Amino acid sequence: MAEWTRDRVEERITEATAVLRRLPPVRVAGYFGTWPEIQRTAKELAEATPTKMRLPPPSTAAISRMEEAITWNRFLERDDAHLMWARAEGARWKELCYRFGISRPTAHRRWEYALSVIVWRLNGRQVHHRRGRRFVVATVG
Repeated sequence: MAEWTRDRVEERITEATAVLRRLPPVRVAGYFGTWPEIQRTAKELAEATPTKMRLPPPSTAAISRMEEAITWNRFLERDDAHLMWARAEGARWKELCYRFGISRPTAHRRWEYALSVIVWRLNGRQVHHRRGRRFVVATVG
């Protein structure tokens, strides 16, 4: 496989969040109804409020890629992992800054660092604890 880049990692994590949203809801086991489905007339269907449309369930390959992307959290510190996943889910920078109590540039630097650490680890390199965040981000480029 080719070298991992920050763009490929970001794309895979964004895809993983989309797959998580498309999974069917979790239901409590053991509870079910024995009543038959209600048969509605055409008039009742036309007057009813429209139901929210859902995308079809994701493919098995997409679920496998999502599971792989979730395991990448082990490469990161807890706060960096939370920030990266929140950003991949589409959270605005302002919300992230408020949630983590940091400024906008700091949030962006942490997000870039999280992606860079994942790229380093996927490419078979170890991030030494004495290396600065700027060095890690700059070498991934």
